[in-house]
Amino acid sequence: MNMEANSYNQQTVATPTQGDYSMSSRITLHTLQSAPPAARPFLENAQKNSGFIPNLLGILANAPAALETYVTVSALNGKAELSLAEREVVQLIAATQHGCDFCVAGHTAVALNKAKLPEAVVDALRARGELPDARYETLAEFARQVIATRGNVSEASYGAFREAGFTEGNALEVILGVSLATLCNFANVFAQTPLNDELSKYRWQPV
Repeated sequence: MNMEANSYNQQTVATPTQGDYSMSSRITLHTLQSAPPAARPFLENAQKNSGFIPNLLGILANAPAALETYVTVSALNGKAELSLAEREVVQLIAATQHGCDFCVAGHTAVALNKAKLPEAVVDALRARGELPDARYETLAEFARQVIATRGNVSEASYGAFREAGFTEGNALEVILGVSLATLCNFANVFAQTPLNDELSKYRWQPV
């Protein structure tokens, strides 16, 4: 089973260390040893790929179907025509809008280290501000509108999105990215998932 390359289970630092499982969460934070059997292959794959298990996966392991859904939809999202950098814009818009500190940290790591988004763009995303790049800002605004209107995006926002060179398919890919983000954002907020040590340098606090 291959975890999708732009999920943060594969991208943090060069020499990761074991996370701190002593930190409290609202529900059980599973290790490889304590996880239900159906969840273990996914956790083993994360451990093999990045050297540690992101606490999000340890939380989702309580419901192996939810964990498999996250991994599967992550892989499908990775097949989108939107670039990795563009997909990370969507993920950071969703995570900041939903107040998910874990996902903001995780996707900051991916955005900077793998997608190579400019630091100024990432800083603006984390601050929920206007992006200093017109194309990224148009994409970000469309994603904001998708979330705020539950898909009932205005003609003006959609028109600006198309004028920036995005396709009809890209619009649905934004919705795909938001759906993926909603699962992990809401799960983390609900579970009060603690941040792994490997992500601590990317810590984020909602305003």
